[in-house]
Amino acid sequence: MSTAQQISSLKPTDLRGILQYVPRFKDHIFIIALDGLIVGDDNLPNLLLDIAVLRSLQIKIVLVHGIGSQLQELSENKGISISDIQGTGVTDKVTLDLAIQASSDVSHQILEGLTQTGLKCAITNSIRSVPVGVVKGIDHQFSGKIDRIDQKFILHLVDEGVIPIIQPIGFDRNGYSLRINSDLLATEVGIALQATKILFLTPTPGLMIHGKIRRQIAVEELAKLLDEKPDVIDANTQSKAIHAIKAIEQGIPRIHLIDGRAHDSLLNEIFSNEGIGTLIYGNEYQQIRRASRKDVRLIYNLTRNSVRKEELVHRTLQSIEKNIDRFYVFEIDENIIACISLNRFPSNPELVEIASLFVLQPYGGQGIGKKMVEFICLEAGKKGAKKVIALSTQNFSFFTTVCGFIETTKDILPQERLQSYEKAGRNPKIILKDLS
Repeated sequence: MSTAQQISSLKPTDLRGILQYVPRFKDHIFIIALDGLIVGDDNLPNLLLDIAVLRSLQIKIVLVHGIGSQLQELSENKGISISDIQGTGVTDKVTLDLAIQASSDVSHQILEGLTQTGLKCAITNSIRSVPVGVVKGIDHQFSGKIDRIDQKFILHLVDEGVIPIIQPIGFDRNGYSLRINSDLLATEVGIALQATKILFLTPTPGLMIHGKIRRQIAVEELAKLLDEKPDVIDANTQSKAIHAIKAIEQGIPRIHLIDGRAHDSLLNEIFSNEGIGTLIYGNEYQQIRRASRKDVRLIYNLTRNSVRKEELVHRTLQSIEKNIDRFYVFEIDENIIACISLNRFPSNPELVEIASLFVLQPYGGQGIGKKMVEFICLEAGKKGAKKVIALSTQNFSFFTTVCGFIETTKDILPQERLQSYEKAGRNPKIILKDLS
């Protein structure tokens, strides 16, 4: 399927969803790090088509690949023992020779696949390395660490519409090869190029913590887990977690871990609020802000399912637009994943109402709803409110157990609110929090 065919096969709703991201990501650099197992997976052609879609949207791509599984396979087929698979330990001469062969095979496979999608690409020698040397008394022989990245060369390629393919093999000052870990490589390249994202395509659903996937996690929390409880993070993703922390600390806003075996995984992760993998982010990319007119349709679409389930009162697009100044939204990675509104009563300025609280399903159970309520209570207090009420048909226990509200009666409602309460006929429970 060509890039044009792939785009045309998307539903109009998919295309509308993608289009909101196009101005945001145009001319930005994404580092796509392909695990060796993903290069060998049947889904690789689909991933390369996804990359073609990204390029058609004028997103600049740099590919970094691993070779672990291919190196292991060569070792077994040739009956040759190797000293290290991942490029983090000792690389002896035999292992280096097999690593060079594996790297050549993988790079060619990617080169061939990208060529079939009509993209221009090039295998580069842009990574200069030096030997790791002797660490704690152990000579790492032909294992390398990065000495210099030829940023100018790589940026020249991407500016000309060429996708650089960067191998986990570096070259020292004399042109000799050294083995480099691909997670480290992707991180250092991303930092050097000031990339917007690093996307690790892995053979796991995402970052696994306590055996369950985390859809999003702040870098501070991840660093604390790695420091205090590293065993709760799946061993297969620990390396990427470690390098994600370094990347964010060095200025890369977002790191994604995605299941590269899943069809359309790359596009779904980038072009949807929910994503399908794990987002690791710095605190400045998680925020509550006042909604604006450009958020009207997003808020409407966000809450539609809850309206159908009668969890929220139906609000038309026109109603949301008219009252947009009452809404606040919660963003992660510039995507709106929750909303809330604050209603005031002219007849009783000391009383306000929380309404339209909604958190996107994949982010439930992570404390976002509580943060929204706490934030809105603080905002209400700043504006002179003494009491906050909420009307709920299905989330009563959340407000009382998690947020500290208590049940009250309809007698607390101002006359204008009491009329709409009785007219709706939904019979929600009324709950109250005292801010004084």
